[in-house]
Amino acid sequence: MKILVTGAAGFIGSHLCAAMVGNHQIIGLDNLCDFYDPEIKKENILNLVNNQYFRFIKADIRDQETLQRIFSENKIDMVIHLAAMAGVRPSLENPYLYEEVNIRGTINLLELCAEYKIKKFIFASSSSVYGNNRKIPFSEDDEVNLPISPYAYTKKAGELICHTYNYLYDISMVCLRFFTVYGPRQRPDLAIHKFAKLILSGQKLPVYGDGSSERDYTYIDDIINGVSLAVDFCKQNKCYEIFNLGESKTISLNKMIATLEEYLAIKAKREYLPLQPGDMFKTSADLSKSQKILKYNPQTGFNEGIIKFVKWLKSNK
Repeated sequence: MKILVTGAAGFIGSHLCAAMVGNHQIIGLDNLCDFYDPEIKKENILNLVNNQYFRFIKADIRDQETLQRIFSENKIDMVIHLAAMAGVRPSLENPYLYEEVNIRGTINLLELCAEYKIKKFIFASSSSVYGNNRKIPFSEDDEVNLPISPYAYTKKAGELICHTYNYLYDISMVCLRFFTVYGPRQRPDLAIHKFAKLILSGQKLPVYGDGSSERDYTYIDDIINGVSLAVDFCKQNKCYEIFNLGESKTISLNKMIATLEEYLAIKAKREYLPLQPGDMFKTSADLSKSQKILKYNPQTGFNEGIIKFVKWLKSNK
């Protein structure tokens, strides 16, 4: 298959391309934006650029003219759409940009899928769509009509847009709700990476609230396995499906910091700050559907994942 992967130079995208290249022809698309250092993204795909089964294109999913050219010049069989403006807190500062990239960009891709009769589409959604859901763990059948950040509502909108194009154009859709992904090459603005660097440099960690908030941290290898299983499922089925990809075990912010302290062998300095608007108190994935249909089964426990992350971090200072 020839697969277009958007957001190919990002944290998840670069791991996915590396895992799939060779088994598939991969066109990796990324605009290398400055949300964080573009040199990091270039480094992410450095080992791929000379691979005969991988082609990188620097382009923006808002650029309809360039997208049209990419779709017209390549016989694409599937799109895996990971590109997005990410993060809850930055979305509060610039909701217009998040709408433009995450919603309009997704429509641009789906319009071209309809035009070029591409019938397989994977959409990267997020656990943030669950908002402050009181029912734990979060199930794909739960109502997700009360997002609490612009980022969350753009991801919910993306799922709805995918449903529309599935109905209108018979494009098979799989929406994957990722739960707090971490591991080597994690974005530097995300808590585990950010906190580890602050601990190593002796700076204070900004702890919002009392540290009791919880996340379902999911190791990157498990996420990539889940996406690969979703690709196989989408190839074989006419569908519109939503799946949780998480670990299903929650870790408090205090526990996460303590684990970093243990494996970095440095005591953290903490600065307690007020809770931030838009932040969820807890995320927790019900994996029943993913396990039953995709055979998804995460393998990396939190301590093991942090050990691997710390090893990578220390070798990439």
